[in-house]
Amino acid sequence: MLTPRPPTNTRASLKYVPLLLKTSPTPSSSLADPIKLLNKLAETRNLKVGKVLHAQLITSSHASEIGDVFRSNSLINFYAKCDEIPVARHLFDQMSDRNIVSWSALMTGYLHNGLALEVLGLLKELVSGENLRPNEYIFAIALSSCSVSGRVEEGKQCHGYVLKSGLVFHQYVKNALIHMYSRCMDVEGAMWVLNTLPGYDIFSYNSVVNGLIDLGYLREALEVLGCMVTIRNAWDNVTFVTLFGLCARLKDLKLGMQVHGQMLKSDVESDVFVSSAIVDMYGKCGNIANARTFFCGFPNRNVVSWTALMAAYFQNGYFEEALHLFMEMEVHDVMPNEYSFAVLLNSSAGLSALRLGDLLHARIEKSGFKDHTIVGNALVIMYSKSGNIIGANKVFLGMIFRDSVTWNAMISGYSHHGLGKEALNVFQDMLAAGVSPNYVTFIAVLSACAHLGLVQEGLYYLNQLMKQVGVEPGLEHYTCIVGLLSRAGLLDEAENFMRSTPVKWDVIAWRTLVNACHVHRNYGLGKRIAEFVIQMDPHDVGTYTLLSNMYAKERRWDGVVKIRKLMRERNIKKEPGVSWLEIRNTAHVFVSEDKKHPEYSQIHEKVQELLAKIKPLGYVPDIASVLHDVEDEQKEAYLSYHSEKLAIAYGLMKTPSEASIRVIKNIRMCDDCHSAAKLISKVTNRVIIVRDANRFHHFQDGGCSCADYW
Repeated sequence: MLTPRPPTNTRASLKYVPLLLKTSPTPSSSLADPIKLLNKLAETRNLKVGKVLHAQLITSSHASEIGDVFRSNSLINFYAKCDEIPVARHLFDQMSDRNIVSWSALMTGYLHNGLALEVLGLLKELVSGENLRPNEYIFAIALSSCSVSGRVEEGKQCHGYVLKSGLVFHQYVKNALIHMYSRCMDVEGAMWVLNTLPGYDIFSYNSVVNGLIDLGYLREALEVLGCMVTIRNAWDNVTFVTLFGLCARLKDLKLGMQVHGQMLKSDVESDVFVSSAIVDMYGKCGNIANARTFFCGFPNRNVVSWTALMAAYFQNGYFEEALHLFMEMEVHDVMPNEYSFAVLLNSSAGLSALRLGDLLHARIEKSGFKDHTIVGNALVIMYSKSGNIIGANKVFLGMIFRDSVTWNAMISGYSHHGLGKEALNVFQDMLAAGVSPNYVTFIAVLSACAHLGLVQEGLYYLNQLMKQVGVEPGLEHYTCIVGLLSRAGLLDEAENFMRSTPVKWDVIAWRTLVNACHVHRNYGLGKRIAEFVIQMDPHDVGTYTLLSNMYAKERRWDGVVKIRKLMRERNIKKEPGVSWLEIRNTAHVFVSEDKKHPEYSQIHEKVQELLAKIKPLGYVPDIASVLHDVEDEQKEAYLSYHSEKLAIAYGLMKTPSEASIRVIKNIRMCDDCHSAAKLISKVTNRVIIVRDANRFHHFQDGGCSCADYW
């Protein structure tokens, strides 16, 4: 649709309308001049002057029958382009004689005003009631209407008509057919047209490749790309944007660089859309250096270009760099849009930087982007991953429009916080709202069942509900079931499920079972499965760690020595436990027995003070959690200064008495620290939130949100 543009001088334009009508020396020029002016007014969407000209035409007395048709067609075209569709339809209905242009003018008006079904209604009238035969332009308009409205059956009927009439060989019609099938997700139809009808321009190939990419048929898109290279059609900007998108989806850097080289050799100018697609491609293929280099060399950068580079940093885990780029963007006076804010919020979520997320939220409110669904989704994710599930729910409830991503984010958020009941309630609300759950939804739902120990419900969702809604279970869903059975202590059932389910299990799934054996102290089964996992992946550090820990729990120090020797021989290093928290925009990082922090002595004193306060409440150090062959007194000392205890103590020292403490840990929280954190929350009257490698723990008034089931 044309963008409205007001006339530069309406008064002056009005002055010359009568002159144009009166100074025509011949009948033919008197017909042409008003039509020419009407067409000009249609292009500029000058409704006011056009109405004056229409009035002049009505009062003029030099009309012929042929002139009436031409003028009526021009008037229909004019009113349609000025979004005055009822007037255009009225003029059309008043015509005593119509030609094919009359029909195409009104059909085009309906199409450009989003009234696709009315276009198809007009086509039926034309085919059944008039003595006119639709031409290639009529069918191109009709097929475009089918594309917009997703009416593939009507599109197939048009396809049948143009096949019988021979109109299918017109380039307009072929392109429209391919575009219609592609937009209506009928890949077979689009490929059939492409393979059976000769002669295609680049628009045809662009449509097919775009359709294949949108539907996930990436290998088929590669085949079409091969044809494009062979036929050597001239590629345009749309082609390169599409192909860079294909390379990004495939994460094929080599192919992406070949397409980039082809673009550099062609005459295509790299506009902002092509440049953003190149940056996105390099980012998704993991080559940040090339993405940054190309970005810096592109002179005309706008918000799309900046956002593409920010997204590239985010997708590769460079969250801080993405946030720094935002500041650089603002220095260049480029205002962020909704996609920029979504990337920034997701980067904040990656860092669990709640304060920064709050500041971005305030900026979004002031900028007027809060009602954009993509921004709302990012806010829900940011608050969930940063430990503020109440904030996530507040954003969720305030959203005007919700899509499947919104619902999935809220269900996953509750699930990761161990609030399985709330997650399942939101899932039921999703079903009641008529939103179809998808692959991601059921991962979150099954995880929620695992957190609650709802074995029968989880199996029902997997075996019945997923089939009912047409979602094919995948490895992630089956792994959730393994976790569900394992957490419930049904270790033999979990192993039998893995042995009997025809799926290619990965190391993560087997390690889930090993971890459950460690938690439930079934060391025999755990060691057997762990040795099997090490055979699958001799470099999986997590399994070595679990196996060593199980030997330690059994006080089999010879086994511990053997595993550690094996790890040294294979150059495998265990990831040290690290905890951190953010205070006044500064991240404070702690490791066990940390003495590098400038305030370590005060922190150690605070830990001892807290442990002294919780011992009368029943705290007894769980020395079984210490996996070293040392005396019990030394084991208790080890426990006292675990990284999460140090972080909690520092948070209590440095934050206001009513503030929540938010700590992040890179590995699973140990049993002793979990018990201590519950009691510390009680004696200090604080909410303590710890996010470990598996989930969030909300400690309050002596209890934890996981109900000691994790």
